[in-house]
Amino acid sequence: MTPPPARKPAPHTTPADTTQAVDAFMHALKHPHKAAVQRLREIILAADGDIAEGVKWNAPSFRTHEYFATTYLRAKAGIGLVLHLGAKARAGGGVKIDDPGDLLQWLAKDRAMVTFADEADLAARRAALTGIIRQWIAHV
Repeated sequence: MTPPPARKPAPHTTPADTTQAVDAFMHALKHPHKAAVQRLREIILAADGDIAEGVKWNAPSFRTHEYFATTYLRAKAGIGLVLHLGAKARAGGGVKIDDPGDLLQWLAKDRAMVTFADEADLAARRAALTGIIRQWIAHV
C-alpha cells in the first residue's frame, strides 16, 4: 500500500508566527488565570514535536502545518481552548475524537471547546487533553 503524500506545510513567516511573539504576548498579558494559560501552552507544545505556536486571533495559538487550536481568554471563569481546523470551516464530515474524559464541548462538526476552571483543573485533566490534542492534529 502506498502511503499518502506528505502535506506541504503552510508558510508561517510573519513575526506573529513565533514563540518569541507568544512570549511577548504572555509577558504583557493581564489575566486572572495567566499561570494556567502558560501551563496550557506547555502541555500543548509537549503533546507533539511538530506543534509550533504563534499569536493568532489575539491569543496564543498552535499549529502543525495549519493552526488548529487557539486559547480562549474571554471566558467569564477560567480559560478555554478552541480546537479547530484552521481559519475556515471545512466541508464534509466531522472530526472523530475519542474523549473518555468528556472534555470536548462541540461547537460545530469541525470545532470544539475545552474549558478549565483554573491551573489545578488543567493539571488534573492534562493526560486527557494531551490525548485529544494528539488525535486532533491528525485531522488538520
